[in-house]
Amino acid sequence: MGNLLKVLTRDIENCPHFFLDFENAQPTDGEREVWMQVNAVLRDSDSILVGLQSYKGAGQEIRDAIQKPNDVLLQDRAWNSVCPLVKKLKVFYSFSLRLEEALQSLLESLTCPPHTPTQHLEKQQALAKQFMRSPAIQNDFSYYRRTISRNRINNKNATPMLKTLSNATTNFVTENKTLPLENTTDCLSTMASVCKVMLETPVMVGVIILYDHVHPNGAFNKSSKIDMKGCIKVLKDQPADTVEGLLNALKFTTKHLNDESTPKNIRSMLQ
Repeated sequence: MGNLLKVLTRDIENCPHFFLDFENAQPTDGEREVWMQVNAVLRDSDSILVGLQSYKGAGQEIRDAIQKPNDVLLQDRAWNSVCPLVKKLKVFYSFSLRLEEALQSLLESLTCPPHTPTQHLEKQQALAKQFMRSPAIQNDFSYYRRTISRNRINNKNATPMLKTLSNATTNFVTENKTLPLENTTDCLSTMASVCKVMLETPVMVGVIILYDHVHPNGAFNKSSKIDMKGCIKVLKDQPADTVEGLLNALKFTTKHLNDESTPKNIRSMLQ
């Protein structure tokens, strides 16, 4: 089913109506090469993130082996526990490299001149769909939510895939110095606005975090092209148990929330 959205953003006020038909979006000939590359990565993302969610360390086995270095049984137990985990970590790491490469390919396609972010969104809906509905972003928040409730671990380390996406976006901006920064940040802010209207809250928060990592002033500044007050309100209007992880992600995985330039009302909304 197609969607006619009126997206109210500061950069597209003169052209507020455009069609999004993500359910039926198919790659055009110009999108196909990048789409196939990204699709191969996204096909693997679900199984990878399930592995992350179920990952259990071998801390106890290692501690036991260290405390009793002469106990052969404990040494074997620790070794047999660690070896499979090393293999899993290698798989996770390899996937993170593929994910980073895929995201950079998407950004390159969705930010290249001469088109505006809105024009890219209209003309390259199959690629925009991959970016905005990426299971790697959405399921990462599911992992974040389950992990923080189960283990109460350090919040910054609870989103391994989101960290990869943030690094990939930052590296893309750094490596493409001839591409105006606004091309990337406008692309992200436009997607955030669309997601806010479509209530695609996990992707909305993911895009906000990416924006906050690459824009010098971040997403919370008054000059930000993202309506942070509106985005936070959208989150708070949803059932609390479905957005707790998303609100925590804004609190703990952004760079600029605690900057002096962040309006007090925005900061208080996330307390």
